Amino acid sequence: MRHLSDRQQVIAQNIANGDTPGYKAREVEAPSFAGMVDAGGARRVARPTVQVSSEMRALGARPQTSSAIVLDENTVETKPDGNNVTLEEQVLKLSAVQSEFTALTNLYRKQMQLLKSATGRGNG
Repeated sequence: MRHLSDRQQVIAQNIANGDTPGYKAREVEAPSFAGMVDAGGARRVARPTVQVSSEMRALGARPQTSSAIVLDENTVETKPDGNNVTLEEQVLKLSAVQSEFTALTNLYRKQMQLLKSATGRGNG
């Protein structure tokens, strides 16, 4: 659910910057299950980061707070000003996030009902 919340926030930022010249759409990388169960001692490849210059800061850019936010490589078009945010794509992504969140919430609710039934605290 945290991943979906992060995605929703990034999509909202993309929509808000839909008319900002040179803005590139961003996306949140899906969490890696292998990374979650990694024992630790394994070698890891460093994720590339974007260095925010003083000129970018003057325009209001901030360093990324989450290393999982990357530039969206699956954009359909780029406007002449360099902006590649398409409102239609972002709205479709937002609806996908909403449906995934609803599905996860329903699964969580069912799991809680099963646990209550198994412990004798359920309603039937």
